[in-house]
Amino acid sequence: MTTTHPRPLETPETIIESLLPSELLADIDQRTSFYDRANRFLSEDLAALASTGFMRLAVPTELGGSGLPLDQVSQALRRLAYVAPASALAVNMHIFWTGVAADLQRNGDTSASFVLDEAARGMIFAGLHSEAGNDIPILLSNTSATRVPGGWALDGHKIFGSLSPVWDYGGFHAIDTSTPSAPKIVHGFVARDSPGVEIVSTWDTLGMRGTQSHDTILSNVVVPDERIVRVCAPGFAGADLFQVSLFAWTLLGFASVYLGAAQRAFDIAIGAAPRRTSIAMSRSMAHHPEVQHEVAEMRIALDASAALLERTTSDWAAGVAHPDWPVRIIGTRHRVISEAYEIVDRAMDVVGGASVFKTNRLEQLFRDVRMGRFHPANTMLTHELVGKLVLGIDPDDPVRWG
Repeated sequence: MTTTHPRPLETPETIIESLLPSELLADIDQRTSFYDRANRFLSEDLAALASTGFMRLAVPTELGGSGLPLDQVSQALRRLAYVAPASALAVNMHIFWTGVAADLQRNGDTSASFVLDEAARGMIFAGLHSEAGNDIPILLSNTSATRVPGGWALDGHKIFGSLSPVWDYGGFHAIDTSTPSAPKIVHGFVARDSPGVEIVSTWDTLGMRGTQSHDTILSNVVVPDERIVRVCAPGFAGADLFQVSLFAWTLLGFASVYLGAAQRAFDIAIGAAPRRTSIAMSRSMAHHPEVQHEVAEMRIALDASAALLERTTSDWAAGVAHPDWPVRIIGTRHRVISEAYEIVDRAMDVVGGASVFKTNRLEQLFRDVRMGRFHPANTMLTHELVGKLVLGIDPDDPVRWG
């Protein structure tokens, strides 16, 4: 008589491990410095991640994806960012669109379901929201949208377009001012091969260099109605599940990436401290009280950041009906990324002068985490929005201050 053992049930943890096996992470880890030094797109990483199904992380299982909700996607991004922050940041720009579309579909809204269909067959999505001079992306825009037969014509200049070398569809927002007293924000997806789309190479930056987030010029680019997701009022007045979900998946994805990078910096510091010596000490620098102080501060910050991020993402995934979701999302993103700066800075203090050499991963981590301050919502907008929303002040008031 033979005994058959039941196959272990898949859990989110085993799914993530199958999509990000240790061997793959080791390969990605080895390439990270090369992409940074060469200021080159992370094409090999993207191909490898696509081959395991990682790019379909949030795509429903019935379409061949893993169907993971935001809290589990956050865990996966942290695992990837530990070895390659730029790669994690870049693929998050695709994954967040699939997460938004999946959330909408679960709530009976199929307006973005084509994103899931296209992602399931290997198409790459990107975010075209950042604009110079617009500090409130998604809710306001300086890209124009003009109604034309069967769609909308776009004219504008988008910046920070991660995945620029490869994206197939760019999720955008633009503003229709044909009725000045009642402007509207148009959200949709522009195809890369549309006439009038031009990508201009501009990406030579402090950090996150492998993302190759070039500028995108839109010149009378027509987007058909079937790829328009929303036409709504500007500001918070026009926001519904689409915009709030977009905030959640994007901003909390950013936080996940920078927390993963901070964890790597912490581990580098922990490994280095016992090897450092001083002529003033008979034992290693791990016994120095200030080194212990810095290590303690880093660990406390990591635990607090992880707890906050995990609570916010798990509440979102569970559908908890917080009336103040924008405050929670924006606040979590701000706190986690701010702590990431501090953790990396403290790690460099612990490691000492060796951390400034290109051969030390901390040097790159120091530069990569600095890029977190430029993702929306930046620190000025964070404090404005959170302060106003908590105080009951209308964030859409055209007189923003005074």
